[in-house]
Amino acid sequence: MLRDKRNARLRRKRRIRQRVNGSAERPRLSVFRSARHIYAQVIDDAAGKTLVGLSTLSKEIRDNVSGLKKREAAEKVGEAVAARCKELDIEQVVFDRNGYRYHGRVSALAAGARKGGLKF
Repeated sequence: MLRDKRNARLRRKRRIRQRVNGSAERPRLSVFRSARHIYAQVIDDAAGKTLVGLSTLSKEIRDNVSGLKKREAAEKVGEAVAARCKELDIEQVVFDRNGYRYHGRVSALAAGARKGGLKF
């Protein structure tokens, strides 16, 4: 069952990635969600570089999210990603939900990024 779920997500991910592509002007905000943590990366696919990478395990976020619910922690990660992007003069991104439903922690991260000033 677990393998089927994972393979279904990976198939969805491949379908999404055919359409969603990041560039220098508008990089891709990719989300990965594990059982305990959430990870976000801002990627320039044209150059093959990760511009920003944060998660609930990152040093600057870890203390702020301890004791919070997972959805609240995801929102904080989104806000931190937006703040880092502002430092790099990135205002617009393409959101890559990575095969996950736009629901729960994934949508909370997106809402936090929007709250921080990123545009999708």
